[in-house]
Amino acid sequence: MVSRRTLGLLAVVALVAIAGCGATGSGGGDGGAAGGYEQATGVEADVRATPAPTGEPREQVGDGGSGGAGDASGDVVDTDERAIIRTGTVAVEVDDFESAQSNLTSTVEGYGGYVSDSRQDRRQIGNETWVRGELVLRVPSEHFDALVDDTRGLGEVQTVEVNSRDVTDQLVDIEARLENLRAERDRLRELYDQANTTEDVLAVQRELSDVQGEIERLEARQQSLENQVAYSTLTVRLEEPRPTPNRVAPDRWYDTPVLSAFMQSVDGVVLVARAAVVGFAYALPYLLAFAVPVVVVGGVLWRVARRFRDES
Repeated sequence: MVSRRTLGLLAVVALVAIAGCGATGSGGGDGGAAGGYEQATGVEADVRATPAPTGEPREQVGDGGSGGAGDASGDVVDTDERAIIRTGTVAVEVDDFESAQSNLTSTVEGYGGYVSDSRQDRRQIGNETWVRGELVLRVPSEHFDALVDDTRGLGEVQTVEVNSRDVTDQLVDIEARLENLRAERDRLRELYDQANTTEDVLAVQRELSDVQGEIERLEARQQSLENQVAYSTLTVRLEEPRPTPNRVAPDRWYDTPVLSAFMQSVDGVVLVARAAVVGFAYALPYLLAFAVPVVVVGGVLWRVARRFRDES
């Protein structure tokens, strides 16, 4: 008959076995992530240190305890400061393009910004010209509104458009993904140091290269967004007034003065004659190259045919 002491020992062993099975089952998800590395290197991985799958941030549950991506992004989410990208476009008619461009450049540099791109185009109507162009300005975000107001004061405002885009969530997500990827990179480096064969080293090295490439891509994206948040972009289109003809067009064509109508007709005749001369000059080489040989060959054939008819 089994004693009570023996039954007690069996009960303790059963409880320990059940507890071990429960712990193994709860860590199954992370174990799958590390299984590939164990198989490639033959090195036993510490499942508890394995980060979340690449590309997806760990979801923080609870009241925002310590550790994880939640702490890394807590300052952005919990405060009132949001990551806002501000852009705008202003079109202004100015008396003098060069002067307005110079003033605008000095203004944006005074705010700690700079001119990113510029373009200038000179147009002509008759003997009169006017200039129009575009400047792309980058200015610290806190001075964006002031720069828009200063741009309005350059002349007669045609259009104003200002846009804002909140990228706080994108930056939080990128930071969380970077934290997971960096943890995965550290773990891969440990496995790389523990690898014993060339095959194991190459396998871990491929994984490490992929993770490092993803980290660099996300860091570049993060830096680009942070730069756009720190420096707002304002596109300014400047245009001088277009010159207008001295004469005023009448409401009805028959109200045009006779002399003015005659001079306009003369201008039209001269224009058509000039166009005809220019067109003939363009066509003359083709006529010499193709028409003359055709005429010569046609004349020879006509004479041969005529002589043949006379003989018959």
